Amino acid sequence: MRKTRALDAFNLRPTDRIPHWEHFSNPAFEEAATGIDPWRHPQRARRRMLELLPMDIGSVPAADEPIERPPEGKLTFVDAEGRQSARWGTGSSWHWDWGRRFTTLDDVVAYDPLADMDQSQADVVANLDYRLSVDELAAQYRSRLDSSRAATGDLALPTLGYYNTLFMWPLLTFGWELFLEVGAAHRAEMKRLFAGFAERSRLVFQALARTDAEVITSHDDICFQAGPTFSPKWLREFVYPYYEEFWSYPRAAGQKVIFICDGNVTRVADDVFACGAAGICSEPYTDWRAIARNHPDRILAGDGDNRVLLTEDREAIFAMVREMADFGRNLPGYFFCCGNHLPWTLSASSIQDYFDASQEYGGR
Repeated sequence: MRKTRALDAFNLRPTDRIPHWEHFSNPAFEEAATGIDPWRHPQRARRRMLELLPMDIGSVPAADEPIERPPEGKLTFVDAEGRQSARWGTGSSWHWDWGRRFTTLDDVVAYDPLADMDQSQADVVANLDYRLSVDELAAQYRSRLDSSRAATGDLALPTLGYYNTLFMWPLLTFGWELFLEVGAAHRAEMKRLFAGFAERSRLVFQALARTDAEVITSHDDICFQAGPTFSPKWLREFVYPYYEEFWSYPRAAGQKVIFICDGNVTRVADDVFACGAAGICSEPYTDWRAIARNHPDRILAGDGDNRVLLTEDREAIFAMVREMADFGRNLPGYFFCCGNHLPWTLSASSIQDYFDASQEYGGR
């Protein structure tokens, strides 16, 4: 009943073992562990993997239709428009040439998010028609969650989430350079743009609150490896008031909100929790022990480091997991998690060592 264990941890109730929350995209390991080709049978392979491994949060694909296998040895892909992406799990990553239709600051200043609410065909990850009502969006999210639950059963806990909480909107719409310029030097325009983008996100969080999802993930990459991309003071002025509002909707519905962010979240954790997040899932660059000292009653996930797995040194992998377990054993909301992902570049043996070590050391 790993779904139950995940829910217990999210609610800070005792669990028999430290649960797992892994960002998994390694089809070679999936096939090695299950004996099922995940390109031919993605549903069967994932279900069997969840049966075999202690992964408590996750989902099984709703269908078992074959996925096109990438060419052997192919690392990057170029589409018909000349946009490049990299291999990612059984597919490919996003292209990361965001904002290509905006070339000048004048383009950014002239943009009105409220006049461009249909993002269903846009290039912004969260491709939704934001002209829809809250009830219509909620119906879409309920359908998605129902399908995931039906396919996954009690093998793991599926969650609902939103990628474009607020900071991602100008990043994905304008690209990094123009976003940084307007954010740093044009405060009034930045506030106007955030207010417009917030209308989209507000609808989503209100819709998520009308589902029966137990956990809502809210993603925004406000940090990179060195820390916040903008100063904490800037984030308090421009971003956090919206977080507090957005997260109030699922919180009022009894849902746990988990903030997901790349990079090093040490300097933003206190503020994120003050805005209402029940936990943070991030990367190993973060000082998780410092956060735990101040917030032992929060959900914490992400201190595992895939660079240790890349060494394929079994002793080093076991040592890392032993250290993780010693840190998290007495934290009721702690999850084993390689915060920088379990990507396809890792060997099957190193991932198996990681899970074997968690089985050995993960007892509460």
